[in-house]
Amino acid sequence: MEWNDEQRALRAAVVALGPVLSDGHIERDGTGTFPRDGWKRLADTGLFALPFAPEHGGLGQSLLTTMYVLEGLGESCRDAGLNFSASTQIVSAGVPLQRFGSAALKERYLPRIAAGTAIGAHAITEPGGGSDVMGMRTSAVPDPAPGADGFVLNGSKAFISNGPIADLIVVYARTGPPGNPAAITAFLLDRDTPGLTIGNPMGKMGLRTSPLCEVFLDDVRVGSDRIIGRAGSGFLILDHVMKWEILCSFVINAGEMRHRLAQCVEYARGRTQFGQHIGAYQSVSNKLVEMRIDVETARKWLYDTAEKLLAKQNVSVDIAISKLVTSEANVRSALHAVQIFGGYGYMTETGLEKEVRNAVAGTIYSGTTEIQQQRIATLMGLNRGK
Repeated sequence: MEWNDEQRALRAAVVALGPVLSDGHIERDGTGTFPRDGWKRLADTGLFALPFAPEHGGLGQSLLTTMYVLEGLGESCRDAGLNFSASTQIVSAGVPLQRFGSAALKERYLPRIAAGTAIGAHAITEPGGGSDVMGMRTSAVPDPAPGADGFVLNGSKAFISNGPIADLIVVYARTGPPGNPAAITAFLLDRDTPGLTIGNPMGKMGLRTSPLCEVFLDDVRVGSDRIIGRAGSGFLILDHVMKWEILCSFVINAGEMRHRLAQCVEYARGRTQFGQHIGAYQSVSNKLVEMRIDVETARKWLYDTAEKLLAKQNVSVDIAISKLVTSEANVRSALHAVQIFGGYGYMTETGLEKEVRNAVAGTIYSGTTEIQQQRIATLMGLNRGK
């Protein structure tokens, strides 16, 4: 794929920040500390503004350009939690507002999202539901108060990335009978909305600098003007958002894999064992070749799928394959890197053991590996007879 000067300049501005954003990343991982200074620096590059309309403070860039810049972030910045929170910022609240939000909601919130001064999150998953969106229990019923024009929300959400630091949360709730795709609605809520409680940050295996929590809704009253799109369009909105989420977050992983491969090649050519560089041993070189094939395969699936999406083609299978291929390749790549570095890879000081923990998350969020396999099988018609 050929990139023009403007696209390369946007990416270069983010890549140049990589060493600064990476400084102290191992220590922050140990304490689970979100890097607010790094967030501000990213905001100053215009990263969060990339795909949004200029009239709302955005840069008016395409999905492909946004992905290209985010890949550069993954390649240059070793703080994977910050990278993940940055992607979440763009796709969780900004993308649905841009595509489906009312003029008033866009005018009020998109400039703050694009500037990074308001941090976004979305509340989809529930404690007992996992990837089963159709089994959503969080409810939104018409407000019974006299003269009210809105809904009352009740329920709870789990695993909310950016939740502890979020200023805005897009909450998906059921406004009709369970199991009906036309019975889910998306609401934009401010953090201080009465009845909305943000849980404490939760400890997790990886991506520790990207804070995560539960969200509780107890008789939360919200006006109809806070609906994104229209009542009942939440499933359509979520489908659009998840395409962007997978393409944007996993292209960051592709960038991280590119950096890891370069790091391992350099190490294999310089590390000597038994009289020769370890890269000369087939057992090591095979791992490096697998890492190269994995990153190139992941990039091809991601960018080709994005092109098909922009061409308004059906990408249901492509999205699932892209997510599955990239997430599993990222884990493989991280494990190979630890093995190539040997004892040094196992130590926290290299950051490679952290990359294994971070990579595992990708096989779970945005639909687990098993969910993606089942989706592909269903789209192949394997859930029905001849």
